[in-house]
Amino acid sequence: MHKVGTKVGIEVGTLVRFPLLQERLLAGFHKLSTRKVMSVKSPGRHSDGKGLYLLVKKTGRKSWVYMWNRNHRRREMGLGGFPDVSLAKAREKAQLARELIADGQDPINESKKRVVKSFGEAADHLVETLQADWTNEKHRQQWIRTISHYCKPIRNIPVSNIDTDDVLKVLKPIWQEKEETARRLRSRIERILDYAAAHKWREGENPARWKGHLKDLLPKRDKLKKRNFAAMPYEKIPEFFLSLKKEQGMSALALQFAIHTATRTSETLEATWSELDLENKLWTVPAERMKNKLEHTIPLTGTVLAVLRQAHLFKSSEYVFPGAKPGRPLSNMSMNMLMRRMGVENATVHGFRSSFRDWCGDHTSHPREIAEAALSHKIGNKVEQAYRRRSALEKRRRLMEDWTAYCEGA
Repeated sequence: MHKVGTKVGIEVGTLVRFPLLQERLLAGFHKLSTRKVMSVKSPGRHSDGKGLYLLVKKTGRKSWVYMWNRNHRRREMGLGGFPDVSLAKAREKAQLARELIADGQDPINESKKRVVKSFGEAADHLVETLQADWTNEKHRQQWIRTISHYCKPIRNIPVSNIDTDDVLKVLKPIWQEKEETARRLRSRIERILDYAAAHKWREGENPARWKGHLKDLLPKRDKLKKRNFAAMPYEKIPEFFLSLKKEQGMSALALQFAIHTATRTSETLEATWSELDLENKLWTVPAERMKNKLEHTIPLTGTVLAVLRQAHLFKSSEYVFPGAKPGRPLSNMSMNMLMRRMGVENATVHGFRSSFRDWCGDHTSHPREIAEAALSHKIGNKVEQAYRRRSALEKRRRLMEDWTAYCEGA
């Protein structure tokens, strides 16, 4: 039988059957052990010998690094994170790097030649990495939809080959039609490419960066053609309300409130109980929450007060319409998602403001300036605007009562 060393006197078969014993016998060649790697917590590099180091971050995350000198210049190569890459595997990778260096080759370049990741693979790896930091399933679904749907044209392209033309191919079709989606998509592509560069899967500048690059290639937001939000014809609203009032949940109450008050999504969802004067049937939205930065007082009808009484049964925070996350309102997509579940197409929550304005002009004799004041639109000079805000309240109350009655099918 072959022996390991003249003094040890233990058969090779015994070492194969007992790997921990093998590690102890070879400890003279290395500085680390599996137990040491698992227990070490102090940030910094911990040497295993011959250029192999365990890198411990302040966050506690551990990874392997191989370091060597070439032409009086220190080189550094990542070998993967622990525990995905074990101590034994890290030593194998370090030994392979030493052999390549001995043959006059660059282990980093050789590693790049061996690892070819597609854009889709890099994106999937990033999603897996980010999942630990996400607090809800929504973020994961948004990322998956981004990289599986919008990035479909570039998913199979090697991430090292992704260039500006590829990024523009994905962004241009939705840049003007889906502003918020396009903004998030560009940011996510940039992050995926940064992630790939950090893992040595690509080199060079990030073609999805905004400043000094795409900012000069895509049209500026203020130059885009202004688009109106899709609105439901006001003739269909009474029928829609019959279905809406059968829906359960906070989103249904918020949507009824938004339509009856003809307010924007953010104004409704961020409404707090302190803004409501239920005794005088008024809701005062502070200037900082209004688009035009002017305080807006809205008369509340009896139907709206009934909606508020239902919402109060579920009061859990300062917000009238609380969301699932403690201390936060409903998501800004909650009402639109409800409409989609109800089978409503080609209409948005914001569009109900247009429905209200069309109804005012086509179906009633209420003055134009009263309808515009109800929407908090600016008309005339500052003096005229201030006068209308004070004097038109009761006229606006009658207008909102008529609107509520119409929505309810009266």
